[in-house]
Amino acid sequence: MPFTMVLPTAYPYVLAAASGISILNIFQFLNVSKARRAAKIEYPHVYASKEQCAASKDALVFNCAQRAHANTLELTPTFLVSTLLAGLSAPRVATVLAATWLVSRVFYTLGYTTGNPKKRTPGALLGFVGLVGLIGTSLYSVFGLLAANDFAF
Repeated sequence: MPFTMVLPTAYPYVLAAASGISILNIFQFLNVSKARRAAKIEYPHVYASKEQCAASKDALVFNCAQRAHANTLELTPTFLVSTLLAGLSAPRVATVLAATWLVSRVFYTLGYTTGNPKKRTPGALLGFVGLVGLIGTSLYSVFGLLAANDFAF
């Protein structure tokens, strides 16, 4: 049996918010590159060693920048899927939550790359609110679609 779905008129805002992950990724990539040059960590090394970090704050900052970027990459699939699904039932809510998460990642990165990892916490907390909101709203969308389809498989 065919399934037809009409996207909400505000869905392009959801797509715009989801596209923000590309800008965030570029920001973090450039941040890591700058920190790598300052710390003089050569490729293919992903992180500075414990000894390098003890000898140089630049090496510690590089590790923090690298970890902030890696953490964002780890969360990107969840962010994207949740944003796109949440937008099916609540496009404005999904857009606000996605924007909240994206902005929080900038604060997370800026705090983390001070060289004091604890300064990432405000951004992490704000991001948690945005991401959990997206996950909850995406589940609401999915269950709404299942209910409208009478759970037919």
